[in-house]
Amino acid sequence: MSEPQPLPPPRAAYIHVPFCRHRCGYCNFTLVAGRDGWIDRYLAALEQELSRLERAQLVETLFFGGGTPTHLPPAQLARLLQLAQRWFPLAPAGEFSVEANPCDITPQRVALLAEHGVTRLSLGAQSFDAAKLRLLERDHSGPDIRRAMQLAHERFASVALDLIFAAPSESLAAWQRDIAQAVELAPHHISTYGLTFERGTRYWSRRQRGELIETDDETWRDMYAYAIDRLGAAGFEHYEVSNFARPGHRCRHNETYWSGGEYFAAGPGAARYVGGRREVNHRSVSTWMNRVLAGQSPVAESETLSAEDRARELLVFALRRIAGIDPREFAQDTGYTVAALGGDALRRHLELGTLRHAGDRLQLTREGLFVSDAIWPDFLRR
Repeated sequence: MSEPQPLPPPRAAYIHVPFCRHRCGYCNFTLVAGRDGWIDRYLAALEQELSRLERAQLVETLFFGGGTPTHLPPAQLARLLQLAQRWFPLAPAGEFSVEANPCDITPQRVALLAEHGVTRLSLGAQSFDAAKLRLLERDHSGPDIRRAMQLAHERFASVALDLIFAAPSESLAAWQRDIAQAVELAPHHISTYGLTFERGTRYWSRRQRGELIETDDETWRDMYAYAIDRLGAAGFEHYEVSNFARPGHRCRHNETYWSGGEYFAAGPGAARYVGGRREVNHRSVSTWMNRVLAGQSPVAESETLSAEDRARELLVFALRRIAGIDPREFAQDTGYTVAALGGDALRRHLELGTLRHAGDRLQLTREGLFVSDAIWPDFLRR
């Protein structure tokens, strides 16, 4: 085994903004709803946490996720933007992404974001269909998405849309209409996510009671396959399992994760990877605020990855990308060969046709894309 290459210092940063109007039934993210009175305290705690960096860190990508960052009133949103820029100044030609709810996109907020250096707006559209939006417990409409897209196109270099498929009772035809309407709005990037029922959510409970029924596997596959084919025909590059981009509009921040790069992070529930050490902050917003403002560590979990665990994670992240990995480069970067880490699992997936060798690269096949979540555990240490 050769020595793994040391990781370069982080050039990416994530800030978690936990506020929302309400919690959707399928959502298990770290957030609070109806707690806008906490925003000033959150900003004070965030400033305190960021001060632990001791000095500003130049980054190439900065990402605000949530929650809904654009839920903050304009004055408090401006404070958040200024705080982030103070501690994470953006390099020239850097990418600054902010997640947004279509309802929040007003000319005032768009101008505020653009004036503070935001280059990429990611809209949580999920669907254009009124009945599906009600089922997903979203508080916007198809016209809200169209209005938000028009405003976003006027000010941002890159505009992204998130869509959900395989909602209970959703038909393939309904999903095809969502894709068609999304393409019509000319986003630079589209993410498609199959709906999942996460333990602890209202959707999980409703499924347990028989109120909601999951989409069957065949329909799920047909929906995902349609997205791959239709978006490809519309000029989008399928570059990661769930992500499609116009040329030059990949999400560079997420590519940091998929390439195994290090990254800063702050806020409740935020996960960082710095100096080979992975840390996750307390998910409870109140616990995170109380600890930080009391001068205590926000960290709930911490581990230093072994060289092998780091290599295994990189293998899984890299295989999420449609281009896959070059086994020779992987061995140079990690000190481990793909064959040694993959062992019997690698041979099995090659035989099953879920992985393939394409020239000098190892990639998911089309069949592998449909079952990728079942592949990853085979390559992680048990």
